[in-house]
Amino acid sequence: MERDVRGAEVIGATAGRPFDCAVVGGGILGLATAREMLLRKPGIRVAVLEKEATLARHQTGHNSGVIHTGVYYRPGSLKARLCVEGRAAMLRFCDAKRIPYALPGKLIVAVEERERAMLEELGARGRANGVEGIELLPAEAIREREPHASGIAALWVPGAGIVDYVAVAEAIAEEARGLGAEILLGREVRGIRCDGDGLTLETSQGPLSARRLVACAGLQCDRVASLSGPVDGLRIIPFRGDYYRLRPEARSLVRSMIYPVPDPRYPFLGVHFTPRIDGEVWAGPNAVLALAREGYGRADFALRDVAEMAAWPGLWRVLGHHWQTGLAELWRDWVKEVYARDLARYVPEIRPRDLLPGPSGIRAQAVARDGRFVEDFAIVAEGPAVHVMNAPSPAATSSFAIAREIVDRADRAWEGGRAHEGV
Repeated sequence: MERDVRGAEVIGATAGRPFDCAVVGGGILGLATAREMLLRKPGIRVAVLEKEATLARHQTGHNSGVIHTGVYYRPGSLKARLCVEGRAAMLRFCDAKRIPYALPGKLIVAVEERERAMLEELGARGRANGVEGIELLPAEAIREREPHASGIAALWVPGAGIVDYVAVAEAIAEEARGLGAEILLGREVRGIRCDGDGLTLETSQGPLSARRLVACAGLQCDRVASLSGPVDGLRIIPFRGDYYRLRPEARSLVRSMIYPVPDPRYPFLGVHFTPRIDGEVWAGPNAVLALAREGYGRADFALRDVAEMAAWPGLWRVLGHHWQTGLAELWRDWVKEVYARDLARYVPEIRPRDLLPGPSGIRAQAVARDGRFVEDFAIVAEGPAVHVMNAPSPAATSSFAIAREIVDRADRAWEGGRAHEGV
């Protein structure tokens, strides 16, 4: 075992050979990336470093389980292409691994006249992106799909599905291990330094040697990237989404997913109804500024997270432009009657008594210095490292396709000798 300059053992340097690649992040995207590398180049040494004691603890383990179709995203964007490709790959993987999923479809409902044009635009986007089976429904046809729903028009998207992404992540991890990946838990990356033609990663359990690095660090992606160089263009601003669960007697009010027409100013899709693979129905999430990147309760607070957000000019521009929407989201978050009222716009029979406390999740949303929400996936290759800098929803749906994109870019950057490639 080799040792670093302080005499500590350098993991991965056995017999003078470091890991070929270290993947930071044990969520669904990091695991899919490790798997993709090993499928392409059998025999290479790949380590997955996860700071938690278990895999899929954060974004992967705190989402509603929706398999998205690609209907929302701008044609030509990474999200549009990788969501469509990723959905197909996800279904193939689930079939091969016998992971249960369902395709109940999605109804995107317009309740105001001004939303009709956006609904038609979504339909056009979806068709341009290759989403199959989309139908624009008049008001009278809505109840044929959803007997308890109401609106003036709706977009029916039959390919939308649900799955347990933690189960998927565990299956990917099992396959990656079978291909030779070493998955190292409880190993937080605290420093990255160039060491000759490779890297040494300082971790919570000692240094680790690797020739290359791919970081899929989710809520911590900007911090991990800053360990290998300045990150000037964006910061992660966490948004918490709280869900309610419908009480068992109210679950029959919802057959498929029922979504609002999204506000084009925001990357969030609005509160909606999602049948779960376990038979529950979730309502939500909202989107409120979180005061802790990994805090899932309303009162959670992390001083470092708040201080870093406050120092980022982009946050203040977001607040300046959207403070009214932010206050409305907070009000709905704290007052169940307001939450129920918004849900009843789409399913009029919903009452506050139908809503039981549910889970919450944190969205790792990249915000630019000028206050712009970064809409598309963002992947940056810099020297021996590739960093995924923005991968919120639909990243779980798209994970296999994003992994292919990451490895494609890594191959071009590392084998072609290019120093920088980013989107």
